[in-house]
Amino acid sequence: MTESKALYTTTAINTGGRDGESHLKDGSYSVKITTPKKLGGSDEGQNPEQLFALGYSACYNGALELKMKESDVSGKTRVTADVTLNSDPTDNGFKISVVLTVAVEGQSLETAKELADKAHAFCPYSKATRDNIVVDIEVEEY
Repeated sequence: MTESKALYTTTAINTGGRDGESHLKDGSYSVKITTPKKLGGSDEGQNPEQLFALGYSACYNGALELKMKESDVSGKTRVTADVTLNSDPTDNGFKISVVLTVAVEGQSLETAKELADKAHAFCPYSKATRDNIVVDIEVEEY
């Protein structure tokens, strides 16, 4: 078994939870965190689900572009991450689910799906969420 090697680490710090502030330890980014209005919050900042959607869509799209390069496929790509906060009756808490919608310019839906599946097997976010949350992959025309 090959041992993994740390390639990059970043540190984020939050104070105040869902009604607080989060920032990167190096000071390069800060964001006000608020609960969505629909859930009783002020909606005057971003929420963890939005931040997760931003990160997942970017990471997954990077994996998609790598798999396209390996398959000698070119074209623009678009990955939309719909992150949903759901109730979790097992502990009266919450859980998230994700729908990733993938579009690859100039490719059939079948080819886009093949590439999307390869990206899903490779993407670090997909690996981290595998068997933990529901992640559905869909494809659409670019």
